[in-house]
Amino acid sequence: MAKTGIGEFVRQVRQEFARVTWPSRKEWLVTTGMVFVMVTVAALFFLITDQVIQFGLKLILGLGS
Repeated sequence: MAKTGIGEFVRQVRQEFARVTWPSRKEWLVTTGMVFVMVTVAALFFLITDQVIQFGLKLILGLGS
């Protein structure tokens, strides 16, 4: 594989950068909102699951007061 100079590299980076399809503001906001919703749902799921397992272990092992 032939090595390219820094000038050629910068030119290729600019070409690739021009091909990128950037999301609109609305798309960006919807996607960001969905990420926050899914993170919250996952956090709640693991919180509830952890509490149920903790309760079950305390019940089985008799550690609960």
